Amino acid sequence: MTAGFHFEVLYTAAYAVVLVGIAFALELLARRSHKMAEQIHVAGFSYHPELDVWKCPTGQHLGRRATNERWGIVVYQAPAHVCKVCHCKPGCTDSDEGRQIEHHLDSWLKSELRRFHRGLSLVLLLLAGLLLAFEMRWADTHRDWLVLWALIIPILLLGGRLVSEFLAREQK
Repeated sequence: MTAGFHFEVLYTAAYAVVLVGIAFALELLARRSHKMAEQIHVAGFSYHPELDVWKCPTGQHLGRRATNERWGIVVYQAPAHVCKVCHCKPGCTDSDEGRQIEHHLDSWLKSELRRFHRGLSLVLLLLAGLLLAFEMRWADTHRDWLVLWALIIPILLLGGRLVSEFLAREQK
């Protein structure tokens, strides 16, 4: 016992903080990597919302061709006859139908990769919460209880928010 705290409580609390930190870092890194991958997909192209078109590096427009409301996907496509004679075609697309860009209206929030990362984050938070809850069985001082509750409450709040976002996206 040191300064009124049991070593086991302090070690468990530190381990729980590390798990929460890993879960937080996982969320940030997953979101960042998804954003970077999406930018590579449309590198050189720019979206013009006032016209609802993507503009390719040669100045041609890719107009809206299809929309899937259920999956939140909008497909933009350049005219085939324009792409067939374009000098950039070999580096842009191998399709004879013209270059396509799939724009996901809510791509990060609905992606399966996001769901996987969110699931990992939730498991880490659950593990941290369970460790702290089990440690409460042996905590016998008010200071130990205070440390454990001071960590469990934010973990429950954060976990509840992540679970509600996870389930809300599932129902849409």
